Amino acid sequence: MSGLLRIGGIAFAVLAVCAAFCEASPPQFPGRDDPSTLLDRPAPPLRLERWIGSSPLEIEHLRGNVVLVRWWTDTCPFCASSAGSLVRFHEQFAENGLVVIGVFHPKPQGDASDEQVRRAMKRFGFEFPVAVDADWSALRRWWLDHGFRWTSVSFVVDRDGVIRFIHPGGEYHTGEGAGHWPDHSSCRREHEEIEALLQRLLGAAPSP
Repeated sequence: MSGLLRIGGIAFAVLAVCAAFCEASPPQFPGRDDPSTLLDRPAPPLRLERWIGSSPLEIEHLRGNVVLVRWWTDTCPFCASSAGSLVRFHEQFAENGLVVIGVFHPKPQGDASDEQVRRAMKRFGFEFPVAVDADWSALRRWWLDHGFRWTSVSFVVDRDGVIRFIHPGGEYHTGEGAGHWPDHSSCRREHEEIEALLQRLLGAAPSP
């Protein structure tokens, strides 16, 4: 009997630890890669010629600004869920020196008309510059050629042109509205992580 009680006590302790861990650590998006090997490196060039709402931009010409680059497309539910965060960051930090760039990559790869991109920009409320990466050449140079898989990826580049943060795919948002991923606590946490980093890199005051 004492042996059974000991086994039962151990099992209860293991379950208690597991429950505490699970509560403290919301589940992550499945299948995402660890992007840490690309951090603290100079950002690659974009080399994109098609832009909507802007003349062509290049990372080396944006030195002195903090740059948030997000690959997105009009059929991606994670992109739709994250659109509000991109709009918020643009509105909140543009005056402090943040440049938000959306890079439209059609799925499947191929041509996308300017009208298609403009419709998607209007639907998502994007008023920041958007480039078209029709053949995914920039996406490969920045991300896929390094062995990573998700395409809805975001990069934060500091004022010196160095990559300081990578969101490796999926969605992030404030928790308002419906997201695609069922556990919005992870989405909110990642939104807050990006927001705090932008504040730090820009020297901006926290949002009210």
